[in-house]
Amino acid sequence: MKTIQSVLVVGAGAVGAVVASSIHRALPGTASLLVDAERAARLRATGLVVNGRRIDLPLSLAAPASGAAQDVRAADLIIVAVKQHQLAQAIVDMGPYVGSESLIISLLNGIASEEELAAAFGGDKVLYAMILGIDAVREGGEIRHSAQGVINFGEAKNPPGHRGEKVDRVAAFFDRACVAYAIPEDMTRTLWYKLMINVGINPASAVMRAPYGVFQRLPEARRVMDSAMRELITIAKIKGTGLVEADLDSWYRTLAGLAPLGKTSMLQDVEAGRKTEIELFSGAVVRMGEETGVQTPVNRLLFDMVRAIELSYRGAESKAVG
Repeated sequence: MKTIQSVLVVGAGAVGAVVASSIHRALPGTASLLVDAERAARLRATGLVVNGRRIDLPLSLAAPASGAAQDVRAADLIIVAVKQHQLAQAIVDMGPYVGSESLIISLLNGIASEEELAAAFGGDKVLYAMILGIDAVREGGEIRHSAQGVINFGEAKNPPGHRGEKVDRVAAFFDRACVAYAIPEDMTRTLWYKLMINVGINPASAVMRAPYGVFQRLPEARRVMDSAMRELITIAKIKGTGLVEADLDSWYRTLAGLAPLGKTSMLQDVEAGRKTEIELFSGAVVRMGEETGVQTPVNRLLFDMVRAIELSYRGAESKAVG
C-alpha cells in the first residue's frame, strides 16, 4: 500500500487552518497550504496563528492568472476546505497538484462537492468526507478552537472488514498524523446527517446572531433549529437516505460538547459581511421540497431572512430559489 507522505490543504480558513496545523504538529513539513501569491506574502510575514500560537506551514502557490508554468509536485492527499462558492476556483488552483495517484477528500458543507471534484479529476481519486464537531472561529488573522472535530470519510459504502485500499491509505496517514477520524459504513447517510445539522444551526445562528451556547441553553432557539432539520428529514425519508428523527438526538449530544462561545461558519460570515452558504442549506431544502412535494416553510423563512441580511451589506439583487 502506497504511504501518504505529502498533503495539500486547499483553503486557509478556520477548518483548513485547524486541519493543516494539526497535521503539521504531528508530522512537521508534511502538510502545505495552497494559497495565491498575495496570501502567501501575508502568511510569510505573520504565519498562521492558531489558539495564540504562530505556525509557519509550507506554502504551495496556486496557478497564476497568466497560466505561467510552475515547478510543482503532485500531492499524495489533497484536503479541500473552502466554501462551496469557492470550489470552482479551487479546482483550477489545485489542478497542477493532482497526480495519477493523488487522493482527494472534501470537507465542504452540502452533498455536492464530491461530484464536482470527481467530474474534474476522476471519481477514482475522490473519497466522500465531512468534518463534525469542530468549533473553530476566525477573528481577524487568528483562528481559535477548543474542539478539533472528527473527519468522517470513506467510499459511499464501507462494510466492516471490506474497506477499500484508498480508505486504508488515508486512515493509516491520519493515524500517523494524530487526526481524529471515523469511517462510517454508509457515507451517503453521514453526509445527509451533516447537511441536517447545517440546515438547522447555521441559518438559525446567523439570524439570531447566536453562538452555540444559545442553542445549548434556550428551548426557543432549539425549536427553530429543530423545525428546520425536521423538514429535511421528511425529504430525506422520501429520497431513501436513511436519515431519521433519532439523528436529532445524536446532534444534540454533539452540540452539548461544543464551546458555548463558538460560532457557526454562517454566523461568522454574516458578522464579517461575507457571502454565506444559505443557498446550500435552506435553499437546497426549499428546492428539494418543491421536487418532492414537501412543505418547507421554516427553511423558506430562514432563507429569506439570511438573504435579506446579505443584501443589507452586499447591495446585491436577490436571487429566487429553484
